[in-house]
Amino acid sequence: MTSRIFVGLRRTRTAAMAWFFLLLVLQQPAGSYTLGTTVPDMRQAASRSGGTSCPQLTRFDVSAPGAVALQWDTVLGNNPATILTADQTPSGQLAEIEGVIQQAMGVWSGVSGTTLTPAAFAPLARTSLSSGCNSSDGFDTICFDQNDAAFAPGVLAFTRVVSADAIGEQIAPGSPPSTFIGQILDADILVRPGDSNSVFATPAALPSYPNSYDLESILTHELGHVLGFDHSVVWSAMMFPFAPPPGQITGVRPTPQSPDAPLSDDDRTGLRELYPDSNDVVHVGSIHGRILRASPLELPVSPPGVTGIFPANVVAVDDATGAIVAATMAGWSCADPGPPQFDGSYAFERLPVGATQSYQIYVEPLDGAVMLGNILQTTTAICRNALSDPGWPLQFACTVPPPAAPFSARIRPGP
Repeated sequence: MTSRIFVGLRRTRTAAMAWFFLLLVLQQPAGSYTLGTTVPDMRQAASRSGGTSCPQLTRFDVSAPGAVALQWDTVLGNNPATILTADQTPSGQLAEIEGVIQQAMGVWSGVSGTTLTPAAFAPLARTSLSSGCNSSDGFDTICFDQNDAAFAPGVLAFTRVVSADAIGEQIAPGSPPSTFIGQILDADILVRPGDSNSVFATPAALPSYPNSYDLESILTHELGHVLGFDHSVVWSAMMFPFAPPPGQITGVRPTPQSPDAPLSDDDRTGLRELYPDSNDVVHVGSIHGRILRASPLELPVSPPGVTGIFPANVVAVDDATGAIVAATMAGWSCADPGPPQFDGSYAFERLPVGATQSYQIYVEPLDGAVMLGNILQTTTAICRNALSDPGWPLQFACTVPPPAAPFSARIRPGP
């Protein structure tokens, strides 16, 4: 099993960003979205590892109803209060918070073209354990009054995800064994306990407490991690790593008519990649390419085995509207049995297609407000070797290279 901590949201900060563009569109096998991945344990037999060291998407098995079973810990901080509500009665407070959690769940289950429908979520349960977020119990729990060393300065919330790196893994005795690599076995959300700088309010209470963070925005973002997302570089995306300022929300509030309204198209495209619907005939487009060095003199000598730029943020823009449809981290590809190759590859999948649909692609380095560490939480999500895992087979070992320096632009069409 592999465990990752997604430092889900940090307080908003401002920073100048320098943009450098390099676009070389070639038709090649490519990498992935900025979605969670798990490298199979190649020390195991092929029947358990799948026989490939290529990273696999991290996600739930939603083939059966109720596969995503969330619970929340009703123990709340009161000194100071962690969550501010409009209804201050004990039962009313719990009901209001639970309603916000359910609304956040509905945001992700309201996206067309995915199998993550409302039926994929089990009824939301409650627990009253003082430390309900235990990454080895197999329960997917949301906690509001559980401290943790991961709450570094500025961290408002984080999500800890444990996924299977072998078929047949069990998170706890008696729990169902994993059926595929990358299957999520345990996911816990921890919201920072209240302090003078970190107080959260429900949407109903936010107008009365404008110096509080919007609880719905925080939970919707963290649920994205629970479902398999890493972070996004797109400023308007729900999965952007920085929270909006106190008193503000991410996107717009969901409605019964548009439950996924808070999400950006980048969020929706990523969800369709994680949980694709075979009946979807609209979002079936793909664009593949590579980001290469325009001149050997423009970058330092690459490490051995690195033939393209790693990492880079590649963005697909709707040619007609100028809206960002998807963004992905470029830099690597993998063909069975692996390991990954750092050849500058990128891939967009599940893009909308149509007679008049076209896209522009641009690329920028990850050297601004969002950097590689905000996107790739741990390098072992792409590469494993004898240093990270003693006894790792040499033929399946790889090492993530140092991030590429800022680069200048030159555009060359593909063949």
